[in-house]
Amino acid sequence: MIISHKYRFIFVKTLKTAGTSIEVFLSQRCGPDDVVTPIIPHVEPHVPRNHDNYYNHMPAAEIRTRVGRDIWRTYFKFCVERNPWDKTLSYFHMMNARQGGGLTLGDFLAGSDFPVNAPKYTDPAEPDRIIVDRVLRFERLIDDLARVFGELGIPFSGSLGVSAKSEYRSDRRPYREVYTAAQAERVGEVFADETRLHGYVF
Repeated sequence: MIISHKYRFIFVKTLKTAGTSIEVFLSQRCGPDDVVTPIIPHVEPHVPRNHDNYYNHMPAAEIRTRVGRDIWRTYFKFCVERNPWDKTLSYFHMMNARQGGGLTLGDFLAGSDFPVNAPKYTDPAEPDRIIVDRVLRFERLIDDLARVFGELGIPFSGSLGVSAKSEYRSDRRPYREVYTAAQAERVGEVFADETRLHGYVF
């Protein structure tokens, strides 16, 4: 999570949407007074700072309360979202690697640990109301970032320069080739809010 007073933006970090890579990139360009939360495990050359009372993957509604009305109203707020079926597969591979490689997709989907992001950028009192200014799409991330960074005045050459946490996924087949019909339906049920908000389909 980043609050940049230098560029007047708030970056709300979501799960499995290149958030760590974006944070690493932005941390190199943020000012000394900006808020940059730590990444665990640390990723070079990320530089956290001024993060007391803030934390990684902090929801927008909580940030809104913490920063106050003026900053929330005047700073540009953005996050990234991703197709739920693709995002879930990426998350499964990360969890499988972290647990030693013995987790099956079926067992994972039978559990309750999913990278649900909608609560991070919607209003807790109105779950269908997005409270950030823009939700970028992972599927066209570089183009969306180039547009936002251009509007904010952040130098950007078209590459983040790092692909953090991409090493977990060795099976690069398209997600449609991986899920069974029942598994695809399970993901659709879990991410019903996100599919409704953004129009994602299997």
